[in-house]
Amino acid sequence: MSVAILSIIDRRGDRMPGAPSIIDKMPLSLRLRGFGEPVNDDDGVRLYLLRHGEVRSHRGDVPITTAAVEQASAVGAELAQEVKAPVTVMSGETRRTMETADHITKGLRHAEYMIHGPTVAHALRNPDLYLAGRRVDMVSSPEALAAQVPGLNADEVTDLDFFPQFIEEGDRIRWWLQHPHPPGEDTATVAARIRAFARSFVNPHRSDLAVVVAVTHSPLLRAVGLDGLGHDIGEPEWLSGLTLEIDRSGSIVTSLFPGCRT
Repeated sequence: MSVAILSIIDRRGDRMPGAPSIIDKMPLSLRLRGFGEPVNDDDGVRLYLLRHGEVRSHRGDVPITTAAVEQASAVGAELAQEVKAPVTVMSGETRRTMETADHITKGLRHAEYMIHGPTVAHALRNPDLYLAGRRVDMVSSPEALAAQVPGLNADEVTDLDFFPQFIEEGDRIRWWLQHPHPPGEDTATVAARIRAFARSFVNPHRSDLAVVVAVTHSPLLRAVGLDGLGHDIGEPEWLSGLTLEIDRSGSIVTSLFPGCRT
């Protein structure tokens, strides 16, 4: 199993403009080690922020595919071999994130250290957008949007602000990332939410590394990538995402890697 690695590292608060990218090929096990470094060499937190596994569509709360089950289990099995530290597995609230986290956890069953989870973390939800006072999901059709708001029909969606153009965009998430005033959370707000989530795992009484695997969605990954790396990472592959290294002071180093392919 091999993947192409693209890593751009930046320490928040001490950004390195124009930092060179590193393109390389290496086994997933080395990627999980942080590009060849031992997984248990620190006393902070390593957060793997991953996209959920493959789904056939995003119409409704759909399950992951058989291929995604195998891929998630493979990621967990690699972690079990390489991570010499306790692992916490968490996910968002959708079926696709919970199922992905569940199969990663099953892959971790032979790990030497304690495995916690999987559990649901509200922080890993998609961005909060609002319409008529209701939180609505980022959807791809007027019908799907109208179905979330009682009394709204699909024909009326075209008269709304933000949502008609969002639905029509070829890359809806990029359009949201760049929008100055979406009806709800913007890029900076979502990134701040995940920074707070990441820092909450730092325990001043621990002297070893804590590892967290958090399964989430593309919009969160792209917001955190834009915040931490300074550019939009584009639509992530299934079970790919970001690694956030959080030291005891709360400083965060972000790196980007593609997902494994089984």
